[in-house]
Amino acid sequence: MRARTTVNAAAMACVALVACACGPEPAKEDAGAKASPPATSTSAPASTRAAEPSATPSASARTERPSTASTGEQPSPRTKEGAIRRYERYLHALGHEDIDTVCEVAGPAAKQAEDQGFGPCTSTYTAVFQMMSPAQKKALRTATVDPRRVAVRTPGKIEMPVGAVRSSATFSESDLGSYTLEYLRNEWYITD
Repeated sequence: MRARTTVNAAAMACVALVACACGPEPAKEDAGAKASPPATSTSAPASTRAAEPSATPSASARTERPSTASTGEQPSPRTKEGAIRRYERYLHALGHEDIDTVCEVAGPAAKQAEDQGFGPCTSTYTAVFQMMSPAQKKALRTATVDPRRVAVRTPGKIEMPVGAVRSSATFSESDLGSYTLEYLRNEWYITD
């Protein structure tokens, strides 16, 4: 269900961007600069919905989580509290437009959307960032999750309903949505 919401949001963002030819305008001082060639990505073959992130980096940029050794972070514990901390990190990253963190946490769900034709995580979430209002972004920077509204389905699968998000803005299924986090290879990831 969450993949559908992510895909729908991404599709709406892409349609809106294409329809209005929106996008960052080059600054006057950048007008004389040469455009850099577009980055190309060769994605690994599609995997199933429950696939775990690969231990080795793939060519598909930022759709899989880097190892904790490279980031210096400790993995989240396989607890409800660990899942909430990880999800709050994702929410704060959305508010700060931190594409690396967003794509790290949402890697498996983003890979699903990419396999369904919505482009790599970085492109999809860049469009999502442009759809969010400044007030929503500001609210997400300090958003928290109400643990009483989080549903533990199994020890390794947690449901984060949109109603659990506490912030200065109100979010709905259509603009933020509910997420499923699963514990894969010693870390929580958004999988749906």
